[in-house]
Amino acid sequence: MTSRTFSLGGDLTLNRLGFGAMRLAMSTFNGPARAPESGIAVLRRAVELGVNHIDTAGFYGRGAVWANELIRTALTPYRDDLVIATKVGPLLGPDGVPSGQATPDQLRALVEADLRALGLDRLDLVYLRVGGVTGPGGESIADRFAVLAELRAEGLIRHLGVSNVDAAQFAEARAIAPVTAVQNQYTGAMELLAECEDAGIAYVPYFPLGGGDDRDSLDAEQLVEAAARLGATAAQVRIASLLAMSPSALAIPGTGSLDHLEENLAAIDLALGGEDPSDRRG
Repeated sequence: MTSRTFSLGGDLTLNRLGFGAMRLAMSTFNGPARAPESGIAVLRRAVELGVNHIDTAGFYGRGAVWANELIRTALTPYRDDLVIATKVGPLLGPDGVPSGQATPDQLRALVEADLRALGLDRLDLVYLRVGGVTGPGGESIADRFAVLAELRAEGLIRHLGVSNVDAAQFAEARAIAPVTAVQNQYTGAMELLAECEDAGIAYVPYFPLGGGDDRDSLDAEQLVEAAARLGATAAQVRIASLLAMSPSALAIPGTGSLDHLEENLAAIDLALGGEDPSDRRG
């Protein structure tokens, strides 16, 4: 890893090891809500340990516990260097799982709801999150991304990103407005990483620690061997490997546990050897 920071859009300096807020309110979308006190404690400790990039979404929540409200409660007044990224697009179904997609005329209301919940006048980074829980679907995103571009022009959004997109959708968005970040699922083949690096765009994989995806399990033999050799955990090796892939790669591991938080953030100091799994572009 050549640098611990990344310049987002040329005007926001992010520590490359950030925090994902999904697990603050619940362990999974199907799981029960967590106690809000635990999420508040995790957020405050994360910032104490140097996190200045928090990735959240208005659909991260269950019952009376919602990530954006926890962030506001825990961290306001916000530090000047804190960058909060959010995602719009998914709509919650009756079961609390984000299974629907917003139409273009629904996106403004979602952005305004995030502004209210977080207590902000402008959102630092808003991703258009495309599709459901599977990979990119290939549909056009132009109409929806154009709405976010209009909100950026109005001053409600500082920077724009895209999430769960393929190369064609990425190009489609870039033709409409500047894209400063891409957030796709962490896999062994991260097809857009090189393009992002060349363009100075952040690549921010979600589920960097697996997220329940058995295809890329943390107990994979290579990770376990590297962890034993380095005196680290498999999660720490995964995070360090992600950061070592590219100066444009950012990590946002999430947790609702103080112990796991400290374990994850300690990965910033883990030095990988030449044989460790640090080049996973595919």
